[in-house]
Amino acid sequence: MLTRAGWARVVPFGLFMILLAVRGYLPPDNAWLDPRWVYGLSVLIVGGSIAFFWRDYSELGGPARLDLKQAVIALVVGAVVFKLWILLTEPWMMLGRPTATFRPVDADGQLQWGLIAVRWVGAALLVPVMEELFWRSFLMRWIDNPDFEKVDPSEVSPKAMLLSTLVFMLAHTQWLGAVVAGLAYALLYRYTRSLWAAVVAHAVTNGVLGIWVVVYGNWQFW
Repeated sequence: MLTRAGWARVVPFGLFMILLAVRGYLPPDNAWLDPRWVYGLSVLIVGGSIAFFWRDYSELGGPARLDLKQAVIALVVGAVVFKLWILLTEPWMMLGRPTATFRPVDADGQLQWGLIAVRWVGAALLVPVMEELFWRSFLMRWIDNPDFEKVDPSEVSPKAMLLSTLVFMLAHTQWLGAVVAGLAYALLYRYTRSLWAAVVAHAVTNGVLGIWVVVYGNWQFW
């Protein structure tokens, strides 16, 4: 049985995955809803659920701040993961194809900045908080102890890091990139004992990736 703290980390992630599936299976040419705007709906619904549970995220409130050293490390880790993410794309490094790709262009190939803004805000600001709360704060520690809040990040076992990263990998098309990212964020959380460090690194990865995708038109990464 999950505690309220557990549900607070599971519910936003579950909502996001459900809406991701909806976006992936909606026909792109349906007349009543452009599937790309489902991502905007995800930002509102998932963001609202995080706001609702905010008091239950003890690791993100009050004194849970980064010092300068931790912030610099997080920025560097995030940048390195971004670089590796765009390099680890050989066919054998992939698990199938994405079911919900995102191309914010109109029929004439012109950029749709409203869609781009929604996608970037979701990927760079919402997803890092939601995923780190679920993958690292909850699942990784829960593997060691169902009463996960009692597990100090610095005492997370290698088994928990590996197993949680394996599941994290299965949720991404780029399986090798996901392994690298998952382990990097997990080790950062373990080393700094700050979930904000993992959130910041994840945000840097996704934020820089989003800018790179738009500048070069590499929509397959979105």
